Amino acid sequence: MFRIISKEHFSENVVKLVVEAPRIAKSRRPGHFVIVIDNARGERIPLTIADADPERGCITLVVQAVGDSTRAICAMNPGDELHDVVGPLGRATQIRQGGTVVCCGGGVGVAPLLPIIKAMKAAGCRVISVLAARTKDLIILEKEVREHSDEVIIMTDDGSYGRKGLVTAGVEDVINREHVDEVVTIGPAIMMKFVSLLTKKYEIPTVASLNTIMVDGTGMCGACRCTVGGRMKFVCIDGPEFDAHQVDFDEMIMRLKS
Repeated sequence: MFRIISKEHFSENVVKLVVEAPRIAKSRRPGHFVIVIDNARGERIPLTIADADPERGCITLVVQAVGDSTRAICAMNPGDELHDVVGPLGRATQIRQGGTVVCCGGGVGVAPLLPIIKAMKAAGCRVISVLAARTKDLIILEKEVREHSDEVIIMTDDGSYGRKGLVTAGVEDVINREHVDEVVTIGPAIMMKFVSLLTKKYEIPTVASLNTIMVDGTGMCGACRCTVGGRMKFVCIDGPEFDAHQVDFDEMIMRLKS
């Protein structure tokens, strides 16, 4: 069992859980994820590790309530125990050494983006973070992102916080004013698609962390398959991060609708 140490509400449907998982905390790297099961008959839920503390033996997970299983996890409280937390899974992020990196996250996509921001900054990169959401209340982890970024740009659809507009507007402003070596994007598939189209126009290398349907997390079920560079890949073992310019986002979006 994996005990929940603390819980924080970001919004009505998004919570941050700190969970005891000593072995995962020691071996986890930016980009890794876990499969979480709340009870013996529960659904397998893939969640990216937002942070880890090897000394305390715990990991941080951000969960959005969208179905029965995630609602059950979000309803748990400190002292409760998750039945299983399996990981770390997937391939770790390739951290750039120096240069300027734009890290853009949409909604709960900021959670898996945070450890990448931290690692890029520690590796000597100039990190410009662009956070986007529909409204101010849906911007998460802003304080933590600011601690490890050289600049933070906030974009909201309704203009309730930061600048009014989409994430691509914030990214393009940065591209137009200074040289950008790499872009990392994590968030809704449609957001990542348009960030990729934008950076492809400017010929800037871009990495996207894909959030496909996932069941077992070991490459056996094939539910997370996607097309990258004309070839089939499994997000759980080949990813979750890929060259965004090679991803067939239209196919991915169509599969997510199922």
